[in-house]
Amino acid sequence: DTLWDFAIAEVQKRENPDDDGKRVEVWEKSVLFMGNKNGGKTTILLRCLEREEIPKPTLALEYTFGRRARRHNTPKDIAHFWELGGGTSLLELIRIPVTSNNLRSFAVVLVLDLSKPNELWTTMEKLLQVTRNHVNKILTKLEKTNPEVATEIKQRMRNNLQRDHPDYELVDPFPIPLVIIGSKYDIFHEFDSEMRKIISKTLRFVSHYYGASLVFTSKSEALLLKARVLINHLAFGYDKSKSVSVDHSKPLFIPAGLDSLSQIGPPPASDSDIGKMRANTPLELWKKVFEKTFPPKSFCDLQDTKDPAQDLQYAEYEVDVMRAQKNQELEQYKRNASKSWKEMDLDSD
Repeated sequence: DTLWDFAIAEVQKRENPDDDGKRVEVWEKSVLFMGNKNGGKTTILLRCLEREEIPKPTLALEYTFGRRARRHNTPKDIAHFWELGGGTSLLELIRIPVTSNNLRSFAVVLVLDLSKPNELWTTMEKLLQVTRNHVNKILTKLEKTNPEVATEIKQRMRNNLQRDHPDYELVDPFPIPLVIIGSKYDIFHEFDSEMRKIISKTLRFVSHYYGASLVFTSKSEALLLKARVLINHLAFGYDKSKSVSVDHSKPLFIPAGLDSLSQIGPPPASDSDIGKMRANTPLELWKKVFEKTFPPKSFCDLQDTKDPAQDLQYAEYEVDVMRAQKNQELEQYKRNASKSWKEMDLDSD
């Protein structure tokens, strides 16, 4: 059989009615993992796919996929997984996996390293801001070419909160499904209790404000399982968990729409401090309160300055030899050009 024979057979298999006489619809979703450099994204992704592999550093933007059958003798659903490496240093690559063709079935998993609170807000803000701007550009185009789809995408995120929820008009949902994972809970658990409370309350507010799910995890199998529940809901349409854990002394687990501003409470600061802070939005106020306790690292400090081309794990002899030759040719060209420039007669006459 040729490749085309296999493709034709697969299409026919998918189009054949199942036992109930109904056409079987194949679920196909895409999920982008992003977050802190060395924050545990690859580990979480591998466990979600049940792969017993040793995690390797992610180079730029990497792709893999997973397949699951909803029940016996049915076509397997497909989930496309993208992982953005380098923390916040490769933001422009976000536009590659997120397109107008797959936006209806796209979701984001933001992994934040709880052990590095001074990087937390900056990383979260930069990644979500760039992603949101890109998605909004796609939605603007869709409003002209396919307004029904654009309206469906916007309304879907609003549906995470019931219309009778007291915060319905106070939140600003992220334009596509979002899960925020706080990683390295085992290290975070050793923090001072007041520090843990500030970080937990802040992430609860951000998640609720964006209509996102929130879960804290570590290498513990029990905690990874909770993260897998939320990811499998995005990727394979598994049932959405309705259990909730909001105790700040324990790992948080809050599916989208199951929290409230009244339960979260005000920002963890005194009334006098809050009164001195100038903020235009609730999100900006929480940012100022958080960064007063955890002064942020500058954006430049979060850039990944290591050149992947020098990483030995990606060495390829033929390519490296050719690259070295081209580098030598470039340097020779620069020297010749410089010499020619100096020898030119620049007299104004």
